[in-house]
Amino acid sequence: MKLEGQQQNKTKRQNDEESIKALKELTVKLCSNDITIARLAAFNLSWMQEDGLAILANILNGDFTRTSKKAAAYGLRSMKGRMKKLAVEVLEKGLKSRDRTTKAACIKALSLMSKGNSAKAGSNQQNQTGKQKIQEIPPKSKSKD
Repeated sequence: MKLEGQQQNKTKRQNDEESIKALKELTVKLCSNDITIARLAAFNLSWMQEDGLAILANILNGDFTRTSKKAAAYGLRSMKGRMKKLAVEVLEKGLKSRDRTTKAACIKALSLMSKGNSAKAGSNQQNQTGKQKIQEIPPKSKSKD
């Protein structure tokens, strides 16, 4: 019994170390000058709950490049579930920042989030069945010359 407990502790410790290593790698990628790599890292961080939120918030509010801040804002707006509300709070806090890059990234992210919600609501109301409407084609008129 005692041996099994020690093995479980080792496994848990190894998992924690692997998670920390993955978070560090994603943080480095988030600070990349290539926006594609940075956005992909931000998206992956958005799935990591509190840890991802903390890293994205630090990048957004810290002294980092424009690319990193834009990618962090992308990651924050990609948050799902219970973390989405916290991500919106971080973005709204960023609106009060003195750094104009942070402020611009937050404005853009919040505007895209609000447009996304209204676009989804509109499309559901228009076509609830998912079927296309059949349109009639007017008959060709015979012209007599």
